[in-house]
Amino acid sequence: MSQSKQKKNWKEQLHDIIYEAETPAGKLFDILLLIVIITSIILVMLESVKSIDSKYHDVLNAAEWVITILFTIEYIARIITVKKPLKYICSFYGIIDLLSTAPKYLSIIFTGTHALVALRALRLLRIFRILKLGRYLGASHNLVSALKASRAKISVFLFAVIILAVILGTIMYLVEGEENGFTNIPKSVYWCIVTLTTVGFGDIAPQTPLGQFIASLVMILGYGIIAVPTGIVSAEYSNRTKTPGPIALPADQNKTIHLNSQSCSNCLKHDHRDGAEYCYNCGEPLHNT
Repeated sequence: MSQSKQKKNWKEQLHDIIYEAETPAGKLFDILLLIVIITSIILVMLESVKSIDSKYHDVLNAAEWVITILFTIEYIARIITVKKPLKYICSFYGIIDLLSTAPKYLSIIFTGTHALVALRALRLLRIFRILKLGRYLGASHNLVSALKASRAKISVFLFAVIILAVILGTIMYLVEGEENGFTNIPKSVYWCIVTLTTVGFGDIAPQTPLGQFIASLVMILGYGIIAVPTGIVSAEYSNRTKTPGPIALPADQNKTIHLNSQSCSNCLKHDHRDGAEYCYNCGEPLHNT
């Protein structure tokens, strides 16, 4: 009998529940954790509203303590169920999990009126819990891979946009002049950037007919510029969807590979093929159900 078929100990069972979403228990854990994360984010937002916090401070504080304890239990469980705890602790999500848990405990240490400013900053760190949602977003790894694959093209595109903003900003400085708010070239470039991105703060506006004509062209150009990086990333994302995860197929084998969320307890890699018994990264046996 292979190792994958042997009876699992409690750590392996807990690992399956926490790190995987293919089993009923794993799906239930993810759903409950999502609810807790979203609830905690809502509490942080409500706590920042003075009228609500002054009326329901004790309730919000008690609820925050309950959520903090739950996150603490989850954080400890994640550490004890992997073979290399330090790897998880130093990973991106490990740091996010710590940042989302620690502030409430640190608020006990920093007491007194002299630490009110520090307390506010510590409490705001709890908003990092929203980053915990990232590991539960389906196909998020494909989007990250698409962005990485597109970074060279996007970098060239952004460089071209910067050059265009400098040129158009300089032209607007010459056309409008200081009397219309374009007091220097950097400020004119700033106007061009906010106009190209269709933000339009309205603190600077061209007054001359020629300047308004140029501004109209810049705004129209801005809509076209937004579409370029979107198309680049979309094309890469489409390619990643056809051949997702760590498995790269030749161009003539255009077929979908089914991957799952199974996570390796040794190196924390995921996106293994359905039915795989060993990790594609480190060769560690997987805890198949």
